[in-house]
Amino acid sequence: MTTLGILYLIPVMLGDETPAADVLPASVMRMVSLINDYVVENSKVARKFIKAIDPTKVQATLNLFELNKHTDAKELKTFIQPLLEGRNMGLMSDAGCPGVADPGAVIVAMAHEKGIKVVPLTGPSSILLSLMGSGMNGQSFTFNGYLPIDKSEKKTMLKDLEKWSFERNQSQIFIETPYRNNQLIEEMVQTLNPNTLLCVACDLTLPTEIMLTKPISFWKKHKIDLHKRPCIFIIHKK
Repeated sequence: MTTLGILYLIPVMLGDETPAADVLPASVMRMVSLINDYVVENSKVARKFIKAIDPTKVQATLNLFELNKHTDAKELKTFIQPLLEGRNMGLMSDAGCPGVADPGAVIVAMAHEKGIKVVPLTGPSSILLSLMGSGMNGQSFTFNGYLPIDKSEKKTMLKDLEKWSFERNQSQIFIETPYRNNQLIEEMVQTLNPNTLLCVACDLTLPTEIMLTKPISFWKKHKIDLHKRPCIFIIHKK
């Protein structure tokens, strides 16, 4: 009987400007050197990361399966074949931790169904880093993913999040497509109570990092350019 491989959930950097050793434990970099089979969001991005971690690794030895919005669901079963054959695999997102706001969660679920051991490794999570630095409630919080694109629906959702944060004393975390960040800030300023706290966590772990929690009244007077910069937003009404 073939021994099953182990699925390692491998966090990556949140940007290229910071050396890997500054944000990733040695255990992560060691595992990248040992594993050749990966499920990734984008092969080009993954190869660049692997090369940065281990320049000596021969790229031709890598076996990469791409999992993103273009992936045919029928292909997914083949992605874990190396694990079934006894080889260890790595699961990587384009940035941060796999399986969190990331399509890789489906591979983790499949591994559990097959009795495959899953080992999450420590690394930077923009969601947790933003919550840690926000000064908001880390005992009770919700990650809401992306808000609706429709302006009316987004306004309703923002009001709902503000209401829930007050009623439940719960920090409400969400994200936006980077090129719509500035528009979202304007919509929040127009929609939310002036006393509601808004944390903007941008370019985390990078030299251009912004980590700032202020009431909406502050953000109304102080403009900030977040265009095409990865951000996490947290609101909490006291």
